[in-house]
Amino acid sequence: MTLPEAVGLLLSFLVRLITGAQGHWHGSVPTAEQRIYFANHQSHLDWVLIWCALPAELRARTRPIAAKDYWTSNRLRHWITREVFNAVYVDRHRTEDQEPLEPLVAALRNGDSLVIFPEGTRGHLDEPQPFKSGLYHLAQQFPEVQLIPAWIDNVQRVMPKGEVVPVPILCSVTFGAPMQLLPGEDKRAFLERAREAVIALRRIERAA
Repeated sequence: MTLPEAVGLLLSFLVRLITGAQGHWHGSVPTAEQRIYFANHQSHLDWVLIWCALPAELRARTRPIAAKDYWTSNRLRHWITREVFNAVYVDRHRTEDQEPLEPLVAALRNGDSLVIFPEGTRGHLDEPQPFKSGLYHLAQQFPEVQLIPAWIDNVQRVMPKGEVVPVPILCSVTFGAPMQLLPGEDKRAFLERAREAVIALRRIERAA
């Protein structure tokens, strides 16, 4: 076992110990098909929780999107996101000539699955903020890739914005049915439908 693999197992154990990291599947099942998982965003732990909620055999090919300025700001964060999670870094402070989706497109062309947060930034409200256009453009370019909505519940209470010490609280990730861009569907309609698919999973989770 390599050092990154050992650290990954340790982190998975710790996250499960603190949060439970329960994965619930409604309308889809965990398979090795190429996917884009898109979810609400309220904490730095969001993508870690999704990664831990996936079966171990899917983690190696599922790459989270990570803000380059934050996750490479010190050696430990950089090493963990690069070597353990194989993150796709995105630059939040890009220049005008940079294509923001280029790293994501490269990963999808390589056959990887992705974890993305279409809000673009962490929110404080119970419902997700309006989705930005990235998910729409990826759905256009990769119609064969399954789009899986996900609702992350309670993680904002584990590590609220501005906090660095996690608090043990039971969390869950609810994965929904695959969706895709419909023929002739415009960007606004698609993004609202995708956002509603995430919100609907919140209602399912809380009714359970």
